[in-house]
Amino acid sequence: MKNISLLGSTGSIGTGTLDVIEKNSERFKVIALSAGRNVGLLKRQIERFKPRVAAVIDRDHADKLKDELGNSSGTEILSGMDGYREIASLDSVDMVVSAIVGAAGLLPTIAAVEAGKDVALANKETMVMAGSIVVEKAASRGVRILPVDSEHSAIFQCLAGHNRSDVKRIILTASGGPFRETPKEKLRGVTLEDALRHPNWEMGKKITIDSATMMNKALEIIEARWLFNLEVSRIDVLIHPQSIVHSMVEYKDGSVMAQLGIPDMRVPISYALSYPERLRMDETFLDLRKEGKLEFYSPDFDKFPALRLAYEAAEKGGSMPAVLNASNEVAVDAFIGGKIGFLDIAGVVEETMNLHKPVEEKSIPAIIEADRWGRDMAEKIIGRMDKQS
Repeated sequence: MKNISLLGSTGSIGTGTLDVIEKNSERFKVIALSAGRNVGLLKRQIERFKPRVAAVIDRDHADKLKDELGNSSGTEILSGMDGYREIASLDSVDMVVSAIVGAAGLLPTIAAVEAGKDVALANKETMVMAGSIVVEKAASRGVRILPVDSEHSAIFQCLAGHNRSDVKRIILTASGGPFRETPKEKLRGVTLEDALRHPNWEMGKKITIDSATMMNKALEIIEARWLFNLEVSRIDVLIHPQSIVHSMVEYKDGSVMAQLGIPDMRVPISYALSYPERLRMDETFLDLRKEGKLEFYSPDFDKFPALRLAYEAAEKGGSMPAVLNASNEVAVDAFIGGKIGFLDIAGVVEETMNLHKPVEEKSIPAIIEADRWGRDMAEKIIGRMDKQS
């Protein structure tokens, strides 16, 4: 029996993880759950899985959850970042699933690694912001970082049994999002509803908008650099609208290994939970005879500047990737709130990066400071844009 602590249980990855756990209850037990503000769903999850501990974003939400659960639940309720870090480092936990969206997942994931817990990682921002630190800490404590993102899980599987020295490059595939065929000149009028209409995947608002701008893929480039210890120049992106080939590895002899499957996040989730074994899935399997042709083409860096910004941030290194991520989170929130337009998201990120002088990422406090600086600067840029409009 593997004891699981799930960070971000009410998001799309979190609910998918609980689905996998419930169908394999003889192998996994939920010890702890955490959520942000979705107290209603978390309450139902607690009643169903009966974790020992749960955590929410602040004391007010904790009090609300306690009231709704009553005195008979038997689940200890914690709050805030201290609560998240505590459930990530419980002695009784074997694996932590890190599925909190955004920079908020960094400190709990670090806590899990420092406590010697294997991490099933869906929070790509942890590696974007502090990849070198996380990799070093994991190695020193014998911790396995098992990727949950479908692309990184695919690469992880394609590398199995091969010498890393034989790798020429890795190829991340991207659906292209809802605007892959939309001319750039028409993107200025994109609405929030348009951006949330992803053709292949069911995800939360922030990740769906990141997919629409291709910032999601941009962050995955930087994450892959640390997960697989490759120079960013050896990480490529191909648009693959069907989302059947989840990513590929090209070797120095010209061989290309690809991992294929239906677009269902429960597959990489289950592999991370059960590695090195595989769990049986009873859902629909891939039938290539019914899929038709599979297409691949190069992304448009002019139309989707987030990709260019990711390569630039990775090349400059230090605190720059943290600033890229922080400014993007602020810009996406502003777009959701109707303060800026769709094309302004990348514009805010680029201007923030241009104003930043990267410093070496020697510590988590330095990364947190870079994150704070990026957010403050992005807010100032958005405020100036609002006054000019």
